Amino acid sequence: MSSKAGPRLFVDTPLAAGRTLPLPPPAGHYLTRVMRLREGDGVRLFDDRTGEWRAVIAAVGKREVVVRAEALLKPRETVPDLWLCAAPLKAGRIDWLAEKACELGVARLVPTVTRRTVVGNLKLDRLRAHMVEAAEQCERTALPELAEPVSLATLLEGWPEDRKLIFCDEEGGEPIAQALPGIAAPAAILIGPEGGFDDAERAAVRALPQCVRVSLGPRILRADTAAAAAISVWQAMSGDWQGA
Repeated sequence: MSSKAGPRLFVDTPLAAGRTLPLPPPAGHYLTRVMRLREGDGVRLFDDRTGEWRAVIAAVGKREVVVRAEALLKPRETVPDLWLCAAPLKAGRIDWLAEKACELGVARLVPTVTRRTVVGNLKLDRLRAHMVEAAEQCERTALPELAEPVSLATLLEGWPEDRKLIFCDEEGGEPIAQALPGIAAPAAILIGPEGGFDDAERAAVRALPQCVRVSLGPRILRADTAAAAAISVWQAMSGDWQGA
């Protein structure tokens, strides 16, 4: 990000020209204590609703920093309708996965609990914070939706008829580069836990009419790596990287 453009922050409030709003204390601290900005300095704000705005610091107080939106710089981006359904991983790896899902342009992240999932209490607030930070850095104006955790059985039971499920199966499948052409949005990618799916789960996924079973190559990838690889291939072959 260019320093001349000013810092870029997410605000969870709809923006409009002339609207003023106080920033959360961590954001205000970042602007005034870390970036050393003062009243009248420029910032960029995005709200995951309208787009990205040019704004200025309207007031700096002891307890809050107030910003004012001035002009819309670009509307909220349109992203392909791609879901990532991934088994929760240990802290650190699931944070990395959430960051990369945001950076790579996923529309929705669905934590999917399988029999071999070993993570219990998944902290959604922390995952969302990682996605917000990723969006601030990589110029996204739309945040991925973060769904509540769901069991694999429930996910499959309610699967939409019009959405293909790209099943990344460590036991093999059609090479992903051959399988993906023509699988446009709406689509989803399914990634299992570090221990893999058990036989019953694998059979249930494969029985889904919308399932497309794929291989990610000759090496067994860690779950977070597999997710990033599969998203990248889909974006390059069927998503919005084609027009980038």
